[in-house]
Amino acid sequence: MAASGRFLITVTGKGGHAAMPHSAVDPIVMASSAIISLQQIVAREIDPLEAAVVSVTFMKGGDAYNVIPESACFGGTFRSLTTEGLSYLKKRIKEIVEAHAVVSRCTATVDFMDEELRPYPATVNDEGMYDHARSVAAAMLGEGHVKIGGPIMAAEDFSFYTQRFPGAFFMLGTRDEAMATAVHPLHSPNFVIDEGVLPVGAAFHAAVAMEYLNKRGTVAK
Repeated sequence: MAASGRFLITVTGKGGHAAMPHSAVDPIVMASSAIISLQQIVAREIDPLEAAVVSVTFMKGGDAYNVIPESACFGGTFRSLTTEGLSYLKKRIKEIVEAHAVVSRCTATVDFMDEELRPYPATVNDEGMYDHARSVAAAMLGEGHVKIGGPIMAAEDFSFYTQRFPGAFFMLGTRDEAMATAVHPLHSPNFVIDEGVLPVGAAFHAAVAMEYLNKRGTVAK
């Protein structure tokens, strides 16, 4: 799973009447042009065979139809499957936003929120722990019910654990075609979990731990 960070950009210009844009310094235009340029990072600077994401997920400005606001802000997430890739995206986001601010006669602050919302490192499975969890799942559920997933751009704070200890991340399928409600993806407003999978997940977690300890002779008799 991907390493990820967040960014919040605040653009400050000079407010004014919409009928006299020449007397204002429009932060909306600057923010809009920067947002478009940010999309060029992945499209034109990242190797097509490497995964990267820069997504602007919100933009806020004024609230009147005839007033150019003094400031605007926008933000989102950036992601890569490598630490080096994440650092590159972070550097380029800052450079691009600051360059657009100069061109547009605005000022811009780039906040990556490194202290309050620490960037997530990539989640990388330990090979030994992965093999262990997979063998337990196959023995418990049958080989046909264990699938190997490819890299995805979702991010997990579980990655902080795997930086310190060997670990493996696995997912439990909750989709059930027989339930009309249990077919929507995780971030859908219509998402409903098939609670029938919860006992399976609990048993699997317990089995992974118990088998791990059994192999090392550390389970209390």
